[in-house]
Amino acid sequence: MLILCAFPAQADGDAHRVVVFGDSLAAGYGLLPAEGFTGQLQAWADEEFDKTVRIENAGVSGDTTAGGLARLDWTLGGELPDAVIVELGGNDALRGIDPEETMANLDGILSRLIEKDVPVMLAGMLAPRNMGADYIEAFEAVYPALAEKYDVVYLPFFLEGVAGVRALNQDDGIHPNADGIAKVVEHVAPSVRALVARIDAEE
Repeated sequence: MLILCAFPAQADGDAHRVVVFGDSLAAGYGLLPAEGFTGQLQAWADEEFDKTVRIENAGVSGDTTAGGLARLDWTLGGELPDAVIVELGGNDALRGIDPEETMANLDGILSRLIEKDVPVMLAGMLAPRNMGADYIEAFEAVYPALAEKYDVVYLPFFLEGVAGVRALNQDDGIHPNADGIAKVVEHVAPSVRALVARIDAEE
């Protein structure tokens, strides 16, 4: 399900536009807009920053890194955002996609954004524990390697403290509920502060 794909120019030209480019975790699967990640992150940003920071939802439920790479240019549209949060890869792991493919796709996404001088925050994911030690090691090496290569703001695990906690997830055990998303926002807050600082540094 596509939540938002292309972004029109904002009326407030002084606002920082931060696009959350991801899968169902970004899209807010199973939640009301205000309960989802971008909705709760927006509420946090409204209180956190003196300058307006607009959080824009570019999440597609079920998306893989290959899907993200394929839609990146179209999603960004003609006006580049001030920063992008890349949250992709969880579905790659769930489907057992070769980590080398995940690496190549994320590399393609990051390289395009960096070439356009768009600050990036990369949100890492962990592989399911039933995928086997070799797969887990290869998959989880992707994110720190790319973070170092491109010197992006790096969050090692997007769902830290939420994954596997029944009370913080919906009935499927995969997608956070509203309380779980609140924990996610609390966890990512320092990284988002660092991302906004990079925007300010480039102005």
